[in-house]
Amino acid sequence: MKLEVIITSTRPGRIGPSVARWFHEHAQAAGSPFEVSLTDLADVGLPLLDEPNHPSKRDYLHDHTKRWSAIVDAADAFVFVIPEYNYTAPPTFFNALDYLYQEWAYKPVGLVSYGGVSGGLRSSQSTKPILTTLRMMPLPEQVMIPNVFGLLKDGAFTPDVHHRQSADAMLAELAKWAGALKGLRGA
Repeated sequence: MKLEVIITSTRPGRIGPSVARWFHEHAQAAGSPFEVSLTDLADVGLPLLDEPNHPSKRDYLHDHTKRWSAIVDAADAFVFVIPEYNYTAPPTFFNALDYLYQEWAYKPVGLVSYGGVSGGLRSSQSTKPILTTLRMMPLPEQVMIPNVFGLLKDGAFTPDVHHRQSADAMLAELAKWAGALKGLRGA
């Protein structure tokens, strides 16, 4: 099974890549049943919804959409590394979701949220209704990182035991759900 870890913020000076690199390495080392890949929305380079056809048709005209579709379609599960911007997720995240439709269906989602005191919880909670609309299964288990700036050292995220334990619990649940939903994805 393939787990796609996606950095959702594209803002200059962002810290999402540091958090995502830690999670990606942890997921690979945790003995999970997943082949783990890391994708950065900044590298995908999706402009604001420039496809003329509805995404449910999967009739994409632009190369960036075709590349994004292939990444999402190949995954069996996702982890979104998501900050909190004004009590919600970054607009680049919602834009990336809206580009596609069928490719998301029947796949579990874990969230690694980060921010100030709230640890990005408002951001992650605001995304769940949209994820379920796309027929994804957002898990209750997640990694929440409050006061993330205090956990950065020389540009690298330094997790504590709570972050590692939360990541392990979330990875275990992702594996269960990805396996259980596999039949629906093939139908």
